[in-house]
Amino acid sequence: MRYLNPKADLTFKKVFGEHPDLVRSLLNALLPFEKPEDEIEEIEYLVPELVPETPLKKNSIVDVRCRDKVGRQFIVEMQMLWSSAFMQRVLFNASKAYVRQLGSNIKYELLQPVYSLSLVNDIFAPDLKEYYHDYRIVQVEHTDKVIEGLRFIFVELPKFTPHTYNDRRMQVLWLRYLTEIDEQTRQVPQELLDNPDIKKAVTQIEESAFNDAQLLWYDDFWDAVRVEKTLVSDALTEGHAKGLAEGRAKGLAEGRAEGRAEGRAEGRAEGLQETARKMKEMGISIDVISQVTGLTLREIEEL
Repeated sequence: MRYLNPKADLTFKKVFGEHPDLVRSLLNALLPFEKPEDEIEEIEYLVPELVPETPLKKNSIVDVRCRDKVGRQFIVEMQMLWSSAFMQRVLFNASKAYVRQLGSNIKYELLQPVYSLSLVNDIFAPDLKEYYHDYRIVQVEHTDKVIEGLRFIFVELPKFTPHTYNDRRMQVLWLRYLTEIDEQTRQVPQELLDNPDIKKAVTQIEESAFNDAQLLWYDDFWDAVRVEKTLVSDALTEGHAKGLAEGRAKGLAEGRAEGRAEGRAEGRAEGLQETARKMKEMGISIDVISQVTGLTLREIEEL
C-alpha cells in the first residue's frame, strides 16, 4: 500500500475538512480542555472563507473552520514554513471569527470562544524545547487572571518525539500520524491502526483514493514547497548577512544588540517577499505561495 503525506494541502483538507468525526478527535486531542465536559461532542463545518463586511477589506481563507453545538468556533491550519506574517494571520483570522458572531441581536456576554490550532512543519522557537505552545490573553503580573474568548495553539511538528514527552495518548497518536506517514511509508505502525479514528484517517490518504488530477496537484504542491525552502534558505542567508551589516552599523549609534535584532528582522521580511515574488514569476499560484510562506493573498498580489 502506498500513502500520501497527510500534511499536504490536498490530503489535510480531505482528512480534516470532510470528516467531522476526525477533526473533532484531533481538536479534543490537541486543545487544552481542562475537564472532560469541555471536550467537543458534535461539530459542523463552516465556510473556510472569512468574507469581509465591506468589499474594501480582504478575504481570508483557512484550512478548516468549524463550530460545536454550544457555538464555540475552531480554526485549524497546517503551515509548511514559518514566518512572522503567519502568526499575524492567525491572530487576524481568529479575531475576525470572534467579531463576526456579533449580529444585531447578540449580546456581548453571549459571544463564544474561538480556538485556533496551527500545526507548523517548521521550528519557530528554537530557544524553547517544547513543541506545544499555548497562547491566551492574561494579566501580566497575575497570569491566572484570563480574558476568555481567544485561544491560540501552535504545534512545532519537527520537535515532536513521542518517547520523550508525557502527552495524552490521542495527542501522541495524531502527531505520529502527521509526522511518521509519507510517500515512503509502506507499513503503517500497528499501534496507529489499532485506533479507529487514526485508522480511518490512514485510509483517507491511500494513494489509490486520489485521481490523476489530484495526484498532479499534490506533486505540484510539494514542488512549490521545495522551491520555497530553497528560496527562503537563499533569501535568509542574504537577508541575514544584510541584516548583520545594517544591524552593526546601526548598533554603533543606537546599541549593538538592538541594531542587530532589527536588521535580522528586516532582512528576513525582505527575504520572504523576494521569495514570494520569484515564485510568482515561476507561475506558482498565489494560494500555494500563501500556504508555504505565510504571506497573505493581498501581500502576494501587491508584490
